[in-house]
Amino acid sequence: MTSRRQMLTQGAALLGASSAGLLLPQTALAQSGKIRVGFMLPYTGTYAQLGVAIENGVRMAINEQGGKLGGREIEWFKVDDESEPSKGIENANKLVQRDKVDVIIGTVHSGVQMGIHKVARDSGVLSLIPNAGVHAATRALCAPNVFRTSFSNSQPTMALGETMVKRGHKKAVWITHKYAAGDEAFEGFRDSYTKAGGTIVKELGLPFPNVEFQALLTEIAALKPDAVACFFAGGAAAKFMKDFAAAGLKGKIALYGSGFLTEGVIEAAGPAAEGVMTTLHYADSLDTKRNHEFRLAYAKTFKMQPDVYAVQGYDTGLLLIQGANAVKGDLSQKPALYKAMEGAVIDSPRGKWTMSKAHNPVQDMYLREVVKGENKVLGVAVKALADSGAGCRL
Repeated sequence: MTSRRQMLTQGAALLGASSAGLLLPQTALAQSGKIRVGFMLPYTGTYAQLGVAIENGVRMAINEQGGKLGGREIEWFKVDDESEPSKGIENANKLVQRDKVDVIIGTVHSGVQMGIHKVARDSGVLSLIPNAGVHAATRALCAPNVFRTSFSNSQPTMALGETMVKRGHKKAVWITHKYAAGDEAFEGFRDSYTKAGGTIVKELGLPFPNVEFQALLTEIAALKPDAVACFFAGGAAAKFMKDFAAAGLKGKIALYGSGFLTEGVIEAAGPAAEGVMTTLHYADSLDTKRNHEFRLAYAKTFKMQPDVYAVQGYDTGLLLIQGANAVKGDLSQKPALYKAMEGAVIDSPRGKWTMSKAHNPVQDMYLREVVKGENKVLGVAVKALADSGAGCRL
């Protein structure tokens, strides 16, 4: 039987221990737990593979640093955003309110991103955007806790304008789906092309996700421009290239596009993709030691080849590592955390890049040509290209 003296002694020891805990600084208490990282990505539907590639990239970057952030263990949480904008706020709140995450990593779809963005601005949770290029996130609605590691929708097409004029294409037709991403991609092309001295003969569009291109291709043939510039992605991109060739335009009118025109769809487009020129911040064939090492390590780890989405996920992990290390894992030190991330130089497989004042990458854009089923890098189209950050007051 425990004596009264033993009980009093044990009670005093417990009281002392708990009192000592109460006297610990909040930062010490906070760092005793795990950093809670939430993925809000598409894991089903059209963009599922993109979500997987992004998550793989993030995890790979962190695993290369011993699997910790600023010396702290990580607890992971995942929500399938279903690429459904109407569920964006609800799903982001699951991570913030239910799971109490310290950081949200997401997403692919710009419409869904705006839901995450509202929650991030309202809650102050650290938000890292590994793909969605919607302008507002790093322009008018920019926020100190929101950082993008991919591109703005107009960045790849901003690199097209001067490149096309230099190559002798001074009259162009623009074509895209009429939706936000298409409109923002057009802004980049319009501004850069006209500034370089080019003339946009006509702007053509069709409702998303319509892929009946024949009437518009007939109009392009009648207009006889030097080149066509476009923004399409996924299945629509493959079909557009095939229809462009089938309409007899291939070889007569040069075809250019944002890099997503040929990302992941060269095989589906077949011979129609050969010779298509694009601009993007990455290419699988980028001939650098850093890229070769990354691709080999990724292939060994995940038994698949990485793509631009995997690179963007990887860079998201690198940025988070730099921020977390600077505050020794205490993400509640927000001013110091944000300062470290704003000043980060990311040694990426795409080439080193920095963060703009609006928290969007300042990065090289490469000119690529499809040669024998591969996006071959011809050179740097624009060095250290920055989005305007228009309207951002950071």
